[in-house]
Amino acid sequence: MSAPSMKERQACWEARDKLWKCLDENMEDISKCDKSKCSFESLCPQQWVKYFNRRREYLKYKAKLEAGEYQPSVNTEKS
Repeated sequence: MSAPSMKERQACWEARDKLWKCLDENMEDISKCDKSKCSFESLCPQQWVKYFNRRREYLKYKAKLEAGEYQPSVNTEKS
């Protein structure tokens, strides 16, 4: 696999941003963002899709932690 061109990278990032915006507006309901998700997955290399999905989860966790909203699970509290 060759590295994506600048246009391909830009298209991927725009698709990612569009999907993330849709998820934010629809309270993480992926069924309402099917079109954006398909676009994101088709425009971005698979490894980038995995990375961006993990990054989004990390950023949401970090925001909750910083806001004091994080509640550890029952299993975490016991260990």
